Amino acid sequence: MKFLFASDIHGSFAACKAVLARLEAEKADRLILLGDLLYHGPRNPLPEEYDPQAVADALNQLIVAPLCVRGNCDSEVDQMALNFPILADYALLPLAGSKTAFLTHGHLYNLRNMPKIKPGDFLIHGHTHIHIVESQNGITYINPGSSALPHDDQPKSCMTLDWDQNLFEIKAFDGTLLKSYQA
Repeated sequence: MKFLFASDIHGSFAACKAVLARLEAEKADRLILLGDLLYHGPRNPLPEEYDPQAVADALNQLIVAPLCVRGNCDSEVDQMALNFPILADYALLPLAGSKTAFLTHGHLYNLRNMPKIKPGDFLIHGHTHIHIVESQNGITYINPGSSALPHDDQPKSCMTLDWDQNLFEIKAFDGTLLKSYQA
């Protein structure tokens, strides 16, 4: 089984199309969205092809509904436009052995405000718009970067998790491997 993680689409139909193209190219079984789907937010510039309704329509048409957590720019109004739940602050994804991935957007739980997880577990979130893989106190932190508005001159990116190989790979939308981590 393979998962594709994306974060911070921020209403960009261009970014949404790129995420869905990576979903197909990677032959991923499930899309996991780490929040900030439809609204660009008051501190962000308007992203390329800003069209929240087109993003909602494209995501609503997926045969397998995405697993999603709420971002700081997601609201109850956004939920009304989407056919899958988006308002949970976090989700837990069991990994190989006794490891767990704590999935969240990053504005509530992050490296400065850690959730109650144990060494060997993973904290996976977006929010910072910067892709990264690092370990801290036995916890592996992974951020797939931003699909629409990356920071620090990084490319727009997403991440896969190959369940069978326990392999995380952060890739630019053109498929270029940016970072990998063997779980």
